[in-house]
Amino acid sequence: MKFIIIGLGNFGASLSERLVAMGHEVIGIDREMSKIEAMKGRLTHTMCLDSSDQQAITNLPLKETDVVVVCIGEDEGANLMTTALMKKMNVKRLISRAVNPLHETVLDAMMIREIVHPEEETAERWANKLDLPGIIDSFELSREYSLIEVVVPERYVGKKLGEIRFRRNYNILLLTVMRVEEETNALGVKRKVTVPQGVASSETVLNEGDIVVFFGKIKDIQKMLKEG
Repeated sequence: MKFIIIGLGNFGASLSERLVAMGHEVIGIDREMSKIEAMKGRLTHTMCLDSSDQQAITNLPLKETDVVVVCIGEDEGANLMTTALMKKMNVKRLISRAVNPLHETVLDAMMIREIVHPEEETAERWANKLDLPGIIDSFELSREYSLIEVVVPERYVGKKLGEIRFRRNYNILLLTVMRVEEETNALGVKRKVTVPQGVASSETVLNEGDIVVFFGKIKDIQKMLKEG
């Protein structure tokens, strides 16, 4: 996959390097030359430019890019302007960083559906989300075992857990199913939230759009997700 990471501070730089290590193509962007120099040779390509300048971003290969992540944290104005420009350019998938609750509320109002909270989430967790198909979130319990939230793969829609046998076929456990519902924030903007449906059983039926929580070794979960 092709990524553009805008803002090469601690979080942006770490996320970029992890994605490159996973085999992805990453273009790193920052307006400070010192940060560009620090990342040269470590990413697929680096560019020094002001991403809040509409003319400057016309040189970016946005149509060929799968995911744009706005990681700017020290300048909220530049973050919001960059995010607005990327949304205007209709990039395939847009993720933006929120610095504080008010900033997140503004991003919500802009209809940004994926928001990064670096103070709470690690670059490694986001790299896992972006690397595997359908990943919503992940939490490493140890070097081997993880909890992973993922959109139910299409091949399992309409099936009962007893039919699929995740434990027998992949040595992983499906702990719970979450369904997406809408709520309204302080500005009256509707946003989607996930609501757990209780402990899963062999009779639990998986529906389209369900988010499921797996527990197991990351390599086994990866194998299951990449099949089909």
